[in-house]
Amino acid sequence: MDRQQEQPLIGEAPVFLEILERVSRVAQLNRPVLIIGERGTGKELIAARIHYLSPRWDRPFVKLNCAALAESLLETELFGHEAGSFTGATRRRLGRFELANEGSLFLDELANTSDRVQEKVLRVIEYGELERVGGNDTIRTDVRIIGATNEDLPALAEQGRFRADLLDRLAFDVITLPPLRERQEDILPLAEHFAVKMSGELGLELFAGFSESARDLLLEYAWPGNVRELKNVVERAVYTSLGEDDPISEINFDPFDSPWRPGNAPEAAEISLTDRSPQEPYGFKEYIQEMEIELLQAALQRCRFNQKKTAEFLGMTYHQLRGYLRKYELTDSEED
Repeated sequence: MDRQQEQPLIGEAPVFLEILERVSRVAQLNRPVLIIGERGTGKELIAARIHYLSPRWDRPFVKLNCAALAESLLETELFGHEAGSFTGATRRRLGRFELANEGSLFLDELANTSDRVQEKVLRVIEYGELERVGGNDTIRTDVRIIGATNEDLPALAEQGRFRADLLDRLAFDVITLPPLRERQEDILPLAEHFAVKMSGELGLELFAGFSESARDLLLEYAWPGNVRELKNVVERAVYTSLGEDDPISEINFDPFDSPWRPGNAPEAAEISLTDRSPQEPYGFKEYIQEMEIELLQAALQRCRFNQKKTAEFLGMTYHQLRGYLRKYELTDSEED
């Protein structure tokens, strides 16, 4: 990966700026680093930043997704193999550790590796040595490992599903990335960045911006897929917008949303009020409130927490729905 290909890290939220400051400090040290975060939070971008801010910046930055390969293939990808070591191995092949020599190796989805692979990775960290699959020669390599996962590695180590000794060596510093929902200040700047870039790809002369309602939708959505999901949503909105002169007003968070989606037919859950009414004396006001909360939560879930669609589904205005959500303290329900 050339440095020119590195994507920018955009954000002004205090919690995000603190992360960037930590990254700048740890980048200078020749120690392993673990990056923890939900999917789509930018773990690979942080790993690239660590590499390019380090003294190794002009050496190779090699990446491997450990979850994408079976154990046998992962082992050969990491450590290489000798000719004839297995059927189809017609010539020697260098592994990622050798290719990253004097540089950095980014191991994504590290929690998915087997105990055998973890043991061999530990040896490289401790001694700087490895053996190719099918080989007997000891090969020296100087690699800085940057690992990433969305799993709770200490919990996996307690369960015996991840080597505790490897975790100790990897965790010189652990960078835990905040989810996008904790970076409210960064949502609109990121959206603008992705929209401008997509407009350029589509040959549009300018990006007309987002309408106020669209900005509200972007800010109120929970973003379970984080920055990656935001990028996809914004690019789709630009692509489907009517024209470059009109601000974007429609945001489609779910491209699968359709009345003809398989299994999307409404369930026939017809329960009469008589069946639901209590048989014992009860507080009428409290019972009605509980029913309203239940109906609001069900509608939010059905509309995948898109509040604009939820309001339409319930036959009320957006502001009326927001009033009910505030009344019952459900404004954070989309994050549950």
